[in-house]
Amino acid sequence: MNNILVHQDAVNADLNITQRLASMHAADAIELLNELELTDIIDIFNEMPLEHAVLILDQPELHSAPAIIKSLPAAKARDILDEMSIDRVTDIFQEFGPEDRARLAAGLGPETTAALRKLLRYPPHTAGSLMTTEFVSVPSGWTVAQTLQHIREVERSRETIYAIYVIDPATKVLLRTVALRRLISSEPEASILSVGRDVAPVVVTPLTDQEDVARLFRKHDLLAVPVVTDNNQVIGIVTVDDVIDTMTQEMTEDTLKFGGMEALNKPYMQIGFFQMIHKRAGWLGILLLGEMLTASAMQHFEGELEKAVVLTLFIPLIMSSGGNSGSQATSLLIRALALQDLRLKDWWRVALREIPTGLVLGSFLGLIGVARIAAWQMLGLYDYGQHWQLVAATVGAALVGIVTFGSLVGSMLPFAMQRLGFDPASASAPFVATLVDVTGLVIYFSIALVILSGTLL
Repeated sequence: MNNILVHQDAVNADLNITQRLASMHAADAIELLNELELTDIIDIFNEMPLEHAVLILDQPELHSAPAIIKSLPAAKARDILDEMSIDRVTDIFQEFGPEDRARLAAGLGPETTAALRKLLRYPPHTAGSLMTTEFVSVPSGWTVAQTLQHIREVERSRETIYAIYVIDPATKVLLRTVALRRLISSEPEASILSVGRDVAPVVVTPLTDQEDVARLFRKHDLLAVPVVTDNNQVIGIVTVDDVIDTMTQEMTEDTLKFGGMEALNKPYMQIGFFQMIHKRAGWLGILLLGEMLTASAMQHFEGELEKAVVLTLFIPLIMSSGGNSGSQATSLLIRALALQDLRLKDWWRVALREIPTGLVLGSFLGLIGVARIAAWQMLGLYDYGQHWQLVAATVGAALVGIVTFGSLVGSMLPFAMQRLGFDPASASAPFVATLVDVTGLVIYFSIALVILSGTLL
């Protein structure tokens, strides 16, 4: 009896949450759902009306959409998938294994099945993988009135109606793109061809990289772009919301790479413990091996360190300054390459720019370092010895050399990564800092040998 009462209370709780969700905006409902356990979310979707379930599952911000669809009764899952936008269904199917794909695809409607077959064959991160086949197209012989009537009839089943694609009825070739604003402000009897601007439509191919698609949206201020075949026949469109979602994911991956770890394919709290270790351990191991070279460099100058222990006081300052300057340069260059402000062939221009920049920044930091040593010596806060002026000169000159070297290496590394076929973001800040640490010590002690030879060394 008690078990029955507990179960009834749980059902009532799910119904109350379902009713709350029905009165909320989709974005707010998703925030609430993302905080719940998966089992609770599945119970809620079992009670949720079809229309509302479609509205929420259509949003990529819902973290556990594939798991929810997979756990629902097959019949209900298929009903939901048939009503969802086809590009979102494709995203979900890409998360499924072969068995789940076959089980859920078996009962889908013919239109959904055909569209899925078409979209799943395109590689990830391309326009083909982002596009939807749910767009508005009309024959070139139609009038404005006929086009508006068609939009009223198909509006609920289309991803967007803000762009209408005018097609040659014989060849199916794209002739023109007409904005909805121009359509509703035109005379009903006017030809649809006369409404659109007589310019070639901005298009992409199915294999266009998603970053190139995003650049087109930014350049032309688009809401949607048609995806066409080699014969200029429209097979789908990419909408601005899909591009925003994709680029947000791309920037997240680049940020994680730049921080020195593999990209996460799930929200932080959904990553398992051992998976998190796997994502982070590799880069940390590589960086540790790199830092071991720093220890080797210090061992090489062990004799100099024994003679002039005062030099060890400034090793953290020297290493961090070089790493910071290198990380700054790397950040600037990765962003410039991502936006295509720079090309691979521009590496020499960047080098010519970073060398004087590094010299000026190094001189600035060198003056601060010299002033600090002089102030501590004169105020009696620390005694650097009778040759403190030479120690200050060593630190100042080393900062100039190391910051210049760090700026040059940090700016060239993204070019090298791209030239080798890697993502420039793989030139992570920790990797640059480790590389500059090792060389920074060599520069520091080499300058010390020149300036302090015959005195401390």
